Parts: sequence; structure tokens; C-alpha cells
Amino acid sequence: MKKIEAIIKPFKLDEVKEALQEVGLQGITVTEAKGFGRQKGHTELYRGAEYVVDFLPKVKIEIVVSDDAVEQAMEAIRSAAQTGRIGDGKIFVSPIEEVVRIRTGETGADAV
Repeated sequence: MKKIEAIIKPFKLDEVKEALQEVGLQGITVTEAKGFGRQKGHTELYRGAEYVVDFLPKVKIEIVVSDDAVEQAMEAIRSAAQTGRIGDGKIFVSPIEEVVRIRTGETGADAV
């Protein structure tokens, strides 16, 4: 099993969720996040004063999938989240050693 974490622009969340559902994946965790990469924030004007916005709003999506569904999930996220502009985000894939469903005690792929 693998854990896929994706950092995307907030307005792309619904499109990514729908793309994951279309490929048959369900069960995602979404966290509001702030960060920057090459985008490096921007300056804004508020009541005549200029200030720097270092951390831009992002959304972090986490899903756990079987090994054979990783490529399909990554492609669904990438195609749905892509705008072609800087700051589209990143996808990270990590191995998962064990999963336990708390309610039933199921383990492994059955728990996902």
C-alpha cells in the first residue's frame, strides 16, 4: 500500500475529488495548509500599506491506495489539479506498512 499526499490550489479541490471518484477511489483526507515554493508569495496593498504574503493558501489531500492503484490515482490528481501556472503543487508517494480499521479491527487492504 502507498500513501499519496498532494498539495494543490484550493479551488482545484472539487475537480481532484471528482477525478479520484471517477477512477474508483474513495476515502480522502483534506487539510487546509499554507506554504510556498518557487511561487515565493506576493505583495498586497492594504489601506495604503504594502505587505508581503509569504505563505499562500493550499490544500493537502491524503489518500491510501493499493500498490496497483498508485499510478491511476497520481494521474487523476495531476490532470485535475494542473493549471499550467507556477504553484500548481506537488504529489508525494510514501510506503504504508500497516493499516487498521478501528471500528472492526480489519487490517491491511481490507481496512482501506
